[in-house]
Amino acid sequence: MTVLSTARRALDSGPVCDNCLGRLVADRSFGLSNDERGRSLRIAVALADDEEFDPPEEPCWVCEDECERFEWWAEQATAAVHGYEFDTYQVGTKVPPLLEENDRLLREDAGLDPEAGELLKSECNREVGKRLGEMTGTTVDFERPDLLVLCDLATDEVEAQVNSAFVYGRYRKLERDVPQTEWPCRECNGTGLDQGSHCDGCDGTGYRYDTSVEQETVPIVEDAMNGDSGTFHGAGREDVDALMLGSGRPFVIEIDEPRKRSIDTDAVQERINEVADGRVEVEGLRLATHDMVERVKELDASKTYRMDVEFAETVDSEAFEGALAELESATVEQETPQRVSHRRAAKTRVRSVYEASGELNGERHATVEIHGEGGLYVKELVSSDDGRTEPSLAGLLGVDAEVTALDVLEVRGEDEPFEQPAFFRDDSGDGDEE
Repeated sequence: MTVLSTARRALDSGPVCDNCLGRLVADRSFGLSNDERGRSLRIAVALADDEEFDPPEEPCWVCEDECERFEWWAEQATAAVHGYEFDTYQVGTKVPPLLEENDRLLREDAGLDPEAGELLKSECNREVGKRLGEMTGTTVDFERPDLLVLCDLATDEVEAQVNSAFVYGRYRKLERDVPQTEWPCRECNGTGLDQGSHCDGCDGTGYRYDTSVEQETVPIVEDAMNGDSGTFHGAGREDVDALMLGSGRPFVIEIDEPRKRSIDTDAVQERINEVADGRVEVEGLRLATHDMVERVKELDASKTYRMDVEFAETVDSEAFEGALAELESATVEQETPQRVSHRRAAKTRVRSVYEASGELNGERHATVEIHGEGGLYVKELVSSDDGRTEPSLAGLLGVDAEVTALDVLEVRGEDEPFEQPAFFRDDSGDGDEE
């Protein structure tokens, strides 16, 4: 079937606008808009049939003249996104079932395949999007735009869906008994009230701990971006009673509905460190992208710990050094520790110890440093956890041992595919973690 015969059959179906006519052959004559294609077809048919050129005066039966409102829709979209800072966007269109059916019937009347040319929805998305970009000075992005505009042709409503913004950094935790994320009180479920009265478990605060890394950081980033809420994504987490030292632990803060994206991350970092007042420090704060959340969570990492250890009996220095030598480069089998068995699956984990060193501080005390594979439970590597970890320092010495203080000195990636600061993780939260 020729293009002219297709156009004739479409024109015979009723009053059809240039856009709907041109959409039938949208896969031809690249560089033309659908209304240009449609007008050209209309002129070609009039010339071929020696008829008077007669543009339709009645409403288009296919789109009901929606194609004449692209500019109006773009103006409504521009108004809907007012107040939001964005660089990229995407437009979506909700087409009423009647118009979708009309679009299909036009192809049927023209003798075309139902998938021929371009659908009304696609043309609306493109034409409104093109105008929105011109009006706002922004760029279309079909992967992960800053915001998505939805045009509902049935209700004349425009909805703006704003995608999250992300900030990456590293944190150091310089005080003990500070969790990574906020920890609601279990006795009152975070309400601050117990059976209608003041909760003694949290002193009415609703939280088990006074603060957290999340509470010291997220509100400040949220305020800077003028967002609705925020989520803290850490690369694993250390125990509540452990310090996080060295170069810190990577994290990403996700801000929902941000109205501002191009923030001064140096100023935000300075503000966080000022407000945290020595409890928490952040560094390397910078704007990030959505994929950084998964990168932080999924990149393998090893960790170095420093532990204060107390023994139940006197330990000989030679035996101590020998036990550490056996642990170095050892392959360790660990059943899920008793202390986390209520929230971790019961299984045996196999992890490697890369380095082990230490010194005795008297007959029953020692400082031990362990560099191990991500997911290694280092407290149990010391105590044996009633034989659930093999080998262990306690098992090799034949003396009960307990970790009395734990510091994370380093979170180290095996490779660093990103610009500094690099992104690391803690093996899905396993290991010596909450």
